[in-house]
Amino acid sequence: MDRREAQVVGMIGFAGLSHLGLVSSIAAAAKGLRVVGYDPDPVLAEAVRGGRLPIHEAGLGELLESHQDRVTWTSDPKALGTCELIICSADSPTDAQHHSDLLPIEALLKTAAEQAPAGAVLVVLSQVPPGFTRRMVGLLEAHDWRALALFCQVETLIIGQAVERALRPERFIVGCRDPQQPLPAAYQHWLGAFGCPILRMHYESAELAKIAINTFLATSVSATNMLAELCEAVGADWSEVIPAVTSDRRIGPHAYVRPGLGLSGGNLERDLAAIVALSAECGTDAELARACFSSSAARRQWVLNVLHERVLCARPDPVIAVWGLAYKPGTASMKHAAALELLEALRGIAVRSYDPCVRLNGNWSQATQCSTALEACRGADALAILTPWPEFAHVPAGQIRELMRGRVIVDPFGVLDDAACAAAGLTHARLGAPLSEAEAH
Repeated sequence: MDRREAQVVGMIGFAGLSHLGLVSSIAAAAKGLRVVGYDPDPVLAEAVRGGRLPIHEAGLGELLESHQDRVTWTSDPKALGTCELIICSADSPTDAQHHSDLLPIEALLKTAAEQAPAGAVLVVLSQVPPGFTRRMVGLLEAHDWRALALFCQVETLIIGQAVERALRPERFIVGCRDPQQPLPAAYQHWLGAFGCPILRMHYESAELAKIAINTFLATSVSATNMLAELCEAVGADWSEVIPAVTSDRRIGPHAYVRPGLGLSGGNLERDLAAIVALSAECGTDAELARACFSSSAARRQWVLNVLHERVLCARPDPVIAVWGLAYKPGTASMKHAAALELLEALRGIAVRSYDPCVRLNGNWSQATQCSTALEACRGADALAILTPWPEFAHVPAGQIRELMRGRVIVDPFGVLDDAACAAAGLTHARLGAPLSEAEAH
């Protein structure tokens, strides 16, 4: 097969401009590298070329504006032919059961291999299960693309903090055919621009590393929620317990010990599903992963349970205010968001919602989307705070009480000050804490 030599030293191609690809390519440009950002969707490529990003990440728009001159956005795959390093950077789509669909990743990788110049390096940055990269090696060899080197790299971006993580990663985890061999110069040049440790390992080890990281996080979330629920039952306050837990050096100050409404966003769920599937295939035990799913499902009912007990069973015409629709602060993504499940459960009940980034579509006809957090409270019998956006903490409890018809605040993340809520005559329900009843007014 006739191949051109790589013509532009240091040119890096990113194939797939989903969340991962956009953040990674713009971060590479910010490090002074020349970038080709390719996606088969011409509408997407044209939008990004015009500075219109389809995702929300704090600081990403400004970063793109500052370094746009280093990036060529295109839907023409031939542009990848100028790149000596091509990174498959599309997010791995998942279905309702959290199983990954790898066909789009395979298609992008094939396109990259077809266009890559001789001696180019291909990197799979997309999340893939163990065995995928080695299988792709076989595909390259079957098509006589032996001149292309293939690696897999573990992405560790955090939605809502993706720009910071992309610019200042903790380390790079690289899956290699032979970890003892030095990395190709083009690949080393890109990784070296970030000045962090590089952990080289076999393909399967790198592919499993991301699953392992997310499994540890999922078990921390599950353990925290279990203990927080126990606090509610016995009169303890989990926020008082947290310093005792994180000061233990075996756990540490950065541990996931804030209680929440189960798993959301899709990444942890996807990797737990991968553990269950791999264990079934290999005959190993996966009860811990299944337990995380069970714990998550139970905890996601917490807000609805409080609303039923305090409001829904007591009023024939309840109105529920909802603050926060995104699955976490710093993003507009609603993938597996607690708000979606609550809205579904409240079909037929009037909802007044507010989120600084998310706009609801027509599927939620019972929900009135308001322009401010306080406006959402007008006439509401209860307020449920489902996304802990920082701006919510600054809304005065007294103003909330003045606008509401009822007095119930369901605040799983403790966004509002408990004492201020009590002083304003509000009943304040938080995860991991005894219910704070309203003072008599």
